[in-house]
Amino acid sequence: MTADLIREQIEYYRARAPEYDDWFYRRGRYDRGPEVNTRWFEEAATIQSALQKLGSFEQALDIACGTGIWTEQLLGISQQVTAIDSSPEALDLNRRRVNSGRVRHLQADLFDWEPDCEYDLVCFCFWLSHVPPERLESFVEKVRRSTRVGGKIFLVDSLYESASTAKDHTLGNKEQNWQSRKLNDGREFRVVKMFYDPAELQATLERFGFEARVQSSGSFFLYGSGTRR
Repeated sequence: MTADLIREQIEYYRARAPEYDDWFYRRGRYDRGPEVNTRWFEEAATIQSALQKLGSFEQALDIACGTGIWTEQLLGISQQVTAIDSSPEALDLNRRRVNSGRVRHLQADLFDWEPDCEYDLVCFCFWLSHVPPERLESFVEKVRRSTRVGGKIFLVDSLYESASTAKDHTLGNKEQNWQSRKLNDGREFRVVKMFYDPAELQATLERFGFEARVQSSGSFFLYGSGTRR
């Protein structure tokens, strides 16, 4: 089932690329009203501030870069950014968004991709939750090989909170490793969706040689950073 689920997930994010930003900016089906939206944006600002405070970097890697929300943030603290994603549609939107010669875009299936160099900063935002649990450690090993000794990592992902997703979505069982997702046109896809505990995720990163801290932003996100030992 895992291989079929991953293929369907890739198809979903290709089809969703033009409407992806609606989720982050709380538009349309994702608009949960002023009170919830305000809390969302406050927590998102906390995370973006944590990223900006990491320092300045020569080379950064943005894994599962999507439409460029986080690539744009990385450009503020990095001289060069490599942005990688499986969706050519998302990469096209990313190029248009950042519009910078300092960003190198790569299309690759992230489950097949292998790092070919080391970076000063490796960022993966809203990606770990789409990694099946049996592949989590192999992905973290790729992150380790992507990060130079003394280099930094930064991650953001979702907590189990119903208001974080669309009004016509349900989170399902927290222990289930997939969800059904709808597009604006009504098409449905299955995607991998894991909700990791911050302490357990921190322990995993530490086992792979990172001095890390992973925490909750409140209601919506977990986020963390670390240094490769």
